[in-house]
Amino acid sequence: MTNAKETAGQIEYYSRAMKAPRIREAAARLAEQARETGWTHEEYLAAVLSREVAAREASGAEMRARAAGFPARKSLEDFSFDHQPGLKRDTIAHLATGAFLTEASNFVLLGPPGTGKTHLATGLGLRATQLGHRVLFATAIDWVARLQAAHQGGRLPQELVRLRRYGLIIVDEVGYIPFEQDAANLFFQLVSSRYEHASLILTSNLPFARWGDVFGDQVVASAMIDRIVHHAEVITLKGSSYRLKHAQTDSLPSTRPENTAE
Repeated sequence: MTNAKETAGQIEYYSRAMKAPRIREAAARLAEQARETGWTHEEYLAAVLSREVAAREASGAEMRARAAGFPARKSLEDFSFDHQPGLKRDTIAHLATGAFLTEASNFVLLGPPGTGKTHLATGLGLRATQLGHRVLFATAIDWVARLQAAHQGGRLPQELVRLRRYGLIIVDEVGYIPFEQDAANLFFQLVSSRYEHASLILTSNLPFARWGDVFGDQVVASAMIDRIVHHAEVITLKGSSYRLKHAQTDSLPSTRPENTAE
């Protein structure tokens, strides 16, 4: 019969061979507990393997979060719902389940600067990485620059196909800077390529009615909005800037009262 030392050596060898170091650590840590509480062999094995899987999932989520390009790590748990009393917690909780990602649906946040749009977008993006989805975050201007570089290099179709492998793309700050016609067409291609295939989260300080001004073409803007909202949750945040709350400033000059989803 193999003694305890030999068994420990075998477990160490197997864990190295499987590139699963947590199995060795968990096996030793849980062995005594298993003996004391009378676990079956199957229960002990399941407990050991669960530690390895949990560690791998956490490591994978961290790698996906780093690769996403978030400007800062902002979780949904840290969001101040008190500053947005009209925002339903249940709506955000449902989005946090990731169901909209499996359905290739979109989420759009409209509202004045400083009302929490980027925070919510980032929080949902982080949650998506924890659920196993690949995510990319960038501002609308940065996305256009990326698409322009691909177009100029003659690889736009390949880039759009590659981006479609990401379960979620976040486009922040749509509307802060108007697009030229070529840029608007490239952005339209990004939206079209993901339509009913993969999800988008977009944030904008402007209502949809003013997107024609941003993209320089009402027809292009209308076609884009049609694809975005066909399968989407659209939320309009209201109020003054949370960032200026403690600066005794009620609003920003760019804040417009007509911010609605209409």
